[in-house]
Amino acid sequence: MRDILPADGVVDDAAGLRSYESDGLTAYRQVPLVAVLPETTAQVAAILRWCHARGVKVVPRGSGTSLSGGALPLADGVLLVLSKMRAILDIDYANRVAVLQPGIANLAVTQAVEAEGFYYAPDPSSQIICSIGGNVAENSGGVHCLKYGITTNNVLGVELVLMDGETVRLGGTLLEQQGLDLLGLIVGSEGLLGIVTEVTVRILPKPQTARALLLGFATIEHASQFVADVISGGIIPAGMEMMDRPAIHAAEAFVGRGYPLDVEALVIAELDGPAVECQHLVDEVAAIAGRNHAVSTRVSHSEEERLSFWAGRKAAFPAVGRLAPDYYCMDGTIPRHRLAEVLQRIAALSSEYGLGVANVFHAGDGNLHPLILYDANRPGELERAEEFGADILRLCVEVGGVLTGEHGVGVEKRDLMPVMFTQTDLDHQQRVKCAFDPELLLNPGKVFPTLRRCAELGRVHVHGGRLAFPDIPRF
Repeated sequence: MRDILPADGVVDDAAGLRSYESDGLTAYRQVPLVAVLPETTAQVAAILRWCHARGVKVVPRGSGTSLSGGALPLADGVLLVLSKMRAILDIDYANRVAVLQPGIANLAVTQAVEAEGFYYAPDPSSQIICSIGGNVAENSGGVHCLKYGITTNNVLGVELVLMDGETVRLGGTLLEQQGLDLLGLIVGSEGLLGIVTEVTVRILPKPQTARALLLGFATIEHASQFVADVISGGIIPAGMEMMDRPAIHAAEAFVGRGYPLDVEALVIAELDGPAVECQHLVDEVAAIAGRNHAVSTRVSHSEEERLSFWAGRKAAFPAVGRLAPDYYCMDGTIPRHRLAEVLQRIAALSSEYGLGVANVFHAGDGNLHPLILYDANRPGELERAEEFGADILRLCVEVGGVLTGEHGVGVEKRDLMPVMFTQTDLDHQQRVKCAFDPELLLNPGKVFPTLRRCAELGRVHVHGGRLAFPDIPRF
């Protein structure tokens, strides 16, 4: 590695490696064999070429904010850290695209273009630090993705280095690309297929007007019905978020923005567009809230007030961190009309497991983030929290939802994949992995509950109609 990178691009001392032992899912830790920090695509290609030739495993990592263990290192593998690759390579305002290195922080993209009246729409809660490359790997969402789409809807092209060191380009600067949609395959692939070294994203003009409503409801049922009625009424807010009572109290104690404390559910709905349209939509949403028995209604009348409404939601995760020594952040998605039922059953599970839970979620698209409160210093509590979380995810699938909305599978949900997929489904997914990485050296141990060699899935090379070494047993 030191033959490929400058001296400060290789970390192999015990103290330095400890910095990389986990990602955002801190319950799982593993010190890597070595960590490398390339600065160019050529260096990434050289590292992968070297590792491929010697059968060395590689785990890619961005800012390490993954909440599913997607960047968990391997004791016998190279951790390839992309945080030094954080340049903005090009901004084309006329065509509304920006070309970025993967290590740049999500929020830094908006900061770079906002002077010209543009922004980058996907905005995860960790946007101040999460990297664009990590967003691509996990297909991240965010508060404003209801109207403007998640990462896959905002990425136009990538430069991808394959495990053997070959560099390919998928997509480009156009909304429509020719050929198979391999770009759609890469976004959300969790570092299993290749390492992204360049990303081309859409940038959007800032809306003329944006206004938010802060709505309190006496019951979760009323809040859930409100959300369903807004969407069924043909209104697509820029964002629509919900918090339950524990999350409301934690957020208000943390940021002090005047959230109502006598409600069971708080919904923040934001409308944007031309001023006249925005006012009309605000009135419509307020009327729908009234029909669903909202007990508290506030409408922002300035940009400062709008941002204050969002401050508690954006800070909800650190705020909830003050309620218990540890919390386990879940990520599942359900049909909107099942929100009330699912939250009731989560409350029942909370009593069953004897662990508190605060719910913060993207109500508009049914993406739940239950935060399970526990104390890892108490014997058995971490295991109980994990089982509680697994039951929540099984519940999501049971009601017609999916295991993840934006955090990915990683190691956290790996063993739950058979709850959602048949063995045939999983086999076909792994065949895609084999097509890109036949030796299974990229991020092994993630996503697939049973890691099998490609030969076991029928990927055996036959030359001239004859199997090579037919006398050797096949496993």
